[in-house]
Amino acid sequence: MAKQDFSFDIVSQVSMPEVANAIDQARREIANRFDFKDTGTSISQDDKLIELRSSTEDRLKAAVEVLKEKAVKREISLKALHFGPVQPAAKGTVRQNIDVNVGISEEKARELVKFIKGLKTKTQTQVQGDQVRVSAKVKDELQAVIRAVREEDFGLALQFVNFRP
Repeated sequence: MAKQDFSFDIVSQVSMPEVANAIDQARREIANRFDFKDTGTSISQDDKLIELRSSTEDRLKAAVEVLKEKAVKREISLKALHFGPVQPAAKGTVRQNIDVNVGISEEKARELVKFIKGLKTKTQTQVQGDQVRVSAKVKDELQAVIRAVREEDFGLALQFVNFRP
């Protein structure tokens, strides 16, 4: 009988309900804080896009910090949030879009596969949609890959799931 392979998946998942909770908490704090009074600062969410608006760039940056703080408290990795540039908006206001990155892009998946192959471990990698499957005959090889991937910064919030014996 052939030895069975061990495997796990590298994914980039974000709990959207937790993102919504963080936004809601940030919205409430902004509404109650004196330094945001009469600044027209607001946060809105449309699926995976968050938009912050304010009358000044200074207040916008403060609102972004409030959102980051709430996200971290709700265990949302800041790597899952891609902050766009501050842009001028209507009536002399400024806005900033923040994308919530869910899944691993094709480009990042190729980067991960190349990195794992460069480790010279006896593993096989396979891109499956927006995740990467890593398999090996020996569990220790997979643990070495997990350690190495955790130490490298791919600019994504990565999780290791579906560990199968």
